[in-house]
Amino acid sequence: MIDWARRTWPRASRPLATVLLCGVVATGLQGCIEMAIGTAVMGTIAATDRRTLGAQTEDKAIAVKAETRLPQVFGDSAHINIASFNRRVLLTGEVRDERTKAEAEREVTAIQAVKSVVNELVIAAPSSFGDRANDILLTSKVKASFVDTKDLYANSIKVVTERSVVYLMGRVTQREGNLATEVARGVNGVRKVVKVFELIDDEELRQLTNTTGTAAEK
Repeated sequence: MIDWARRTWPRASRPLATVLLCGVVATGLQGCIEMAIGTAVMGTIAATDRRTLGAQTEDKAIAVKAETRLPQVFGDSAHINIASFNRRVLLTGEVRDERTKAEAEREVTAIQAVKSVVNELVIAAPSSFGDRANDILLTSKVKASFVDTKDLYANSIKVVTERSVVYLMGRVTQREGNLATEVARGVNGVRKVVKVFELIDDEELRQLTNTTGTAAEK
């Protein structure tokens, strides 16, 4: 029986390993997309982002620095997620007390290029694996709903979900922000929607559209 199991396990485990690998890779969706559709298409997506290329680069650097610094300061005592859009940082997750919450904000504020911090950390025990898996699923559902909505540019909005609360970031007009909020609220399982938008007017949107349209054509 043992010899049969040894011979069978490598073959049986391959599909399971593939499924597990796909699940892990799914959390890094942007990387998967780039491999699937190529650098040229990803370049077009970057070009239609309403941030400057400099801001996009700095947002990535801010996130890396924060994700490196905070675990060094708090260890496993806090669960903190970092999202940066146009140098504005959103903190979500759970910490043990108000002192930790304030200290996390100070640490992130001290990072070079950070303009402001929106501190949405809550005083609670770290969320469970099930909670986090559900948050990933909700984020995917909200993004898919944006893609299906007319007059809404999905790649202009960053979606962050924590404990079924959806946070929306991006440079949008008032109308776009309201529309995105209503769409997100309509997604089954979403408990609350919090707007963390940077509002722009219609004239600025036209200028951005003309600029990014030209860049995408190149």
